[in-house]
Amino acid sequence: MYVCICRQITDQQIRDVCRDGNIRMADIRARLGVASECGKCGQHARSIINEFSNTTSYVNAG
Repeated sequence: MYVCICRQITDQQIRDVCRDGNIRMADIRARLGVASECGKCGQHARSIINEFSNTTSYVNAG
């Protein structure tokens, strides 16, 4: 699903960048350009990043 219409960025692209260890909004913005134009996608992008970072904390807990 498209998250950022301005840059044609999908949720899968954001997750792929998160899997590379980039789980800060600044990293995602630098790599993909998310929320760098109109900014309307910022909240949704942050929710995907938070979802991913919450999941990885459980994986790394062991």
